[in-house]
Parts: sequence; C-alpha cells; structure tokens
Amino acid sequence: MKLNVKAFALACALIWGLGLFLLTWWIIAFDGATGEITFIGRLYRGYSISPVGSIIGLVWASIDGLIGGAIFAWLYNFISGSAAK
Repeated sequence: MKLNVKAFALACALIWGLGLFLLTWWIIAFDGATGEITFIGRLYRGYSISPVGSIIGLVWASIDGLIGGAIFAWLYNFISGSAAK
C-alpha cells in the first residue's frame, strides 16, 4: 500500500503546527506568557511562550511537519515499492 505524499505531508503539517500552537496556549493558560526562549525556540527562530510566539511557532512547525511528512511518505513508498519486487 502506498501513501499519498501530499495528503500525508499536509496531515503532518496540520498536526505538528496546531499541536505546538495549542501546547503554547496551554502553557500560557497555566503559567502565563513568560516570553522565555525554550529548546524549541532555539530551533524555531522567533518562537517563545507568548501569543505572538505561538503564531510564529505555528508557521515554523507547519513548515517542518510538511517537509518531514513528505520525506517520510516518499521514503515509505520507496522502501515498500522496493520490498514488493
């Protein structure tokens, strides 16, 4: 069975982007907007525990999820196609 690369990449982008966005707002709700640079903030330029940082994290995580999902689906299709022959 082959994966649809575009659909899988879009699903990964939505899950990763919205996941980071909601996680940021969860932290803001319980601890407040600290504006601290986190480990993810070191990877995603501009991300912090703040309302603006959540939007920046949403964009970065969506791009990251899109690229990672596309690579994973393509690699899965490549390996599963090679194994079937």
